[in-house]
Amino acid sequence: MTLHVQHHLSDELLLDYATGNLAEGWSIAVATHLALCPACRDRLSFMEHTGGQLLEATEVKSDETSSADSWASMKAKLGKKAGATSSAKPVATPADIPVLPEPLRSYLGGDVEALKWKALGRGAYHIPIKTGDSESQVRLLKIPAGKPVPEHSHGGRELTLVLKGAFTDGATVFKRGDIEEADETLTHQPVATPEEDCICLAVTDAPLKFKSLLVRLVQPVLGI
Repeated sequence: MTLHVQHHLSDELLLDYATGNLAEGWSIAVATHLALCPACRDRLSFMEHTGGQLLEATEVKSDETSSADSWASMKAKLGKKAGATSSAKPVATPADIPVLPEPLRSYLGGDVEALKWKALGRGAYHIPIKTGDSESQVRLLKIPAGKPVPEHSHGGRELTLVLKGAFTDGATVFKRGDIEEADETLTHQPVATPEEDCICLAVTDAPLKFKSLLVRLVQPVLGI
């Protein structure tokens, strides 16, 4: 069964990815979403094609070499990210399809059954993911079926990509392949749907701001 992704990357985020302006942590989330979302792969392809045409249309003879070099440099910077996502086939969800698509699976060294989860409390688990950038924090989260995430706001941007199960945020449902983009203006309490545990990829650039005093006290220990 082919995925029907409902919640997509913003144009700003996708354009930053296409031009190589995202730090590694954000790029992991974008590339993983692209592996699950044909619509966003098409948008990325359009942006790349349009960018190439614009460069060709605006270059002048005196800058011909540098323009070509700039475009080649941008394509090289995208590297495997663009190639792996734009050529990927639509992802189905039978039992033999990995829960974690590439490139995320390579970062974690295997699919979910091979992972060693760390307890967060109240049945929730996480796995911090090491990257080469200091701008973002990346982790895999597993929220028990039917249970909420502690209510929180944000000190910066947060991307949450659903990989298995689903969660609700108010009246909105996020399922496999859907991505939610949050910022300082949003206070929320996502809740995993009751059918199964929800596994998500979460990327932030600042600690979350929890409403609960208890959660705030243990936050430095948990690293969230």
